[in-house]
Amino acid sequence: MLKGKGILPTRPKTLAKRLGVSSDVYVGFRKTLKELVSEGKLIKLRGGRLALPAQEELLTGDFHAIRSGGGFVILPDKKGDIFISARNVSPAIHGDRVLVRPTKTSIGRGPEGQIVKILERPSRILIGKYVKSRYGDFVVPDDKKLPQTVYVEGDRKLNAQNGQKVVLLLSPFSPETSQRPTGRITEILGFPGEPGLDITALIRSYDLPTSFSPKVQRQAKSVARTLSEKDLSGRRDFRKKLCFTIDPADAKDYDDAISLERLSNGNWLLGVHIADVSNYVRENSALDEEALSRGTSVYLVDRVIPMLPEELSNDICSLKPKEDRLATSCLIELNENAKLLQSEICESVIRSRYRLNYEEVQDFFDRQKFRYRSKKLQETLADMLNLSRKLLENRTRNGSLDFDLPEAKITLAEDGSVIEIFKEVRLESHRLIEEFMLLANKTVATRAAGWGLPLLFRVHEKPKAEKIENFEALLRDLGYHFRFKGEVTPKKIQRVLKAVEGKPEENLVNELLLRSMMKACYQPDNIGHFALAFPLYTHFTSPIRRYPDMIVHRILKLYMNREFTSRRKRDFARILRRVGEHTSEREIIAEQAERDSIRVKQIAYIADRLGEIYSGVISGVTKYGLFVKIDNLLIEGLVPVKELSDDYYYFDPEAHRLVGRRGGKTHRLGDSVTVLVNRVDRERREVDFVLVQDGRPQVQQRRKGNI
Repeated sequence: MLKGKGILPTRPKTLAKRLGVSSDVYVGFRKTLKELVSEGKLIKLRGGRLALPAQEELLTGDFHAIRSGGGFVILPDKKGDIFISARNVSPAIHGDRVLVRPTKTSIGRGPEGQIVKILERPSRILIGKYVKSRYGDFVVPDDKKLPQTVYVEGDRKLNAQNGQKVVLLLSPFSPETSQRPTGRITEILGFPGEPGLDITALIRSYDLPTSFSPKVQRQAKSVARTLSEKDLSGRRDFRKKLCFTIDPADAKDYDDAISLERLSNGNWLLGVHIADVSNYVRENSALDEEALSRGTSVYLVDRVIPMLPEELSNDICSLKPKEDRLATSCLIELNENAKLLQSEICESVIRSRYRLNYEEVQDFFDRQKFRYRSKKLQETLADMLNLSRKLLENRTRNGSLDFDLPEAKITLAEDGSVIEIFKEVRLESHRLIEEFMLLANKTVATRAAGWGLPLLFRVHEKPKAEKIENFEALLRDLGYHFRFKGEVTPKKIQRVLKAVEGKPEENLVNELLLRSMMKACYQPDNIGHFALAFPLYTHFTSPIRRYPDMIVHRILKLYMNREFTSRRKRDFARILRRVGEHTSEREIIAEQAERDSIRVKQIAYIADRLGEIYSGVISGVTKYGLFVKIDNLLIEGLVPVKELSDDYYYFDPEAHRLVGRRGGKTHRLGDSVTVLVNRVDRERREVDFVLVQDGRPQVQQRRKGNI
């Protein structure tokens, strides 16, 4: 109504007059204008005049802060982002919906801008340390993206004591109130250092659920623990097959079992049998709604926050040994070269014979040591190993990427303290299961698409050209000269992975490449999976811990039982996009929480080792200093540029290095270095190192810091 009329900018009374708004509805008109201003659809200029954002070249987006104090305004509908320098941020904080005025475009960085107005500050929780002061009580957030202080409103303190870790509910932004962030304390967690507080604080910061509602618990407890004849009706009976599970030694839920047998025609019949969770979690039930809300199980360093109650995840759905269990089976016929010939998906009942773990299976592969004497089991494992190797060869030949980044494994004492941190080795037993699950997921996606079913695909977009160009530059700095001319394909990237295989910089290059790739997600529109080089792919093999898998099972079950009507097809087509977006978001949150839980324990471990010396690799270079990752512990910390005392160093961003002005000495990405642990801040999860050269640290005395 207001666009193109030539009536803005103007004052509210003048606008009302031009639009013919009578005096008896003027109060309501003013209220509507206020709402439009708060939503960012109108902006208020000096003198009270109103204008459209487009007239002032203003854009609306969500502000995402970065550690340096600046950040980015993310524009809606994937229209890009605008960089905001630290001086142009205030008073916005991380998560605010804002109006931004673009100011310029910088080479290599893109558009920059200035935040001119806060439109909305969503109410959300944060974790931090409560501080009493003569100027008012406030909370210092743990999250470095948030401001240094958030003031506690009036009497909303729950008798917190100075120095305690608390949960604070951030108050929504209101133009009528002060723009400084405020909130109220909702929970007191305890004093820093108390057993278990570190992970509890992490759980609260991500607002992860810690219990199930009474209604959900009642539904879970009401599920029958034994199978009836009705349960078995219409199912293929595979209880006499040699099925077994291979999982981590400490696993509690088992959602996939495997079988392999030689057919009379000489081919192989691989069976991937997946727990039939959708048989127990009925559509639109309280259990289903809770599972969708959670989206995924979250695997923290010391506990699991499950998607489903333990009655289901650890019991009736779990493919326990020596127990009859309902499953959905994907049967795949392969020839001697592991080429897929035909496949079948069916509802089944299985009985897992053995519960194996990765380490014991690997021990059998390496040394023929095994606690089970069954010759048939041993022969089957050997055949599975050979088949999985061929599947990997075929996949690699077709361009599929195989990242092999080391992960930190942490052993904890009962009180949560860290006993040991070490690299978790990727075994051939891991690869065996990976290859079989990849094949099953690909097969299910292909069959379902062939049947014309709406599906939640697991897709992975091609990397953006700009990110690949940056990756090229990083490779050159490491001494590798690759050009990704034309279309970027998995096979081109494969050549990079092959070139660095077994080299000291292999892990760094793998990590840099992963940062250059897009994030895989769930959506109903198939665009293929770039990294796997699969034209069709879905997630089918983990319905106990992932909601997308469960909804794929639900669709398959309706189709196999001839209940997939045109109405049901429309129902799923309507909800799949929303489900895909939500579960993709929940997956990102879960991954961040899992990484942070490892980081929390790594920080606790290194805090007790001030002054100790470790070898590492420079994993990042900024004007603030060098990021170094310790080799065996995989702990990353910063060598501040001010601690490089042998020269005055400047940052060369093009070559990703720091260069000494006098001596010309360089510290570049990928260099091997020796560092001393100089400072640890547990609350901010920061580690500072100093370089050790010729056996001597570059500072004379380390600071104790906040431990």
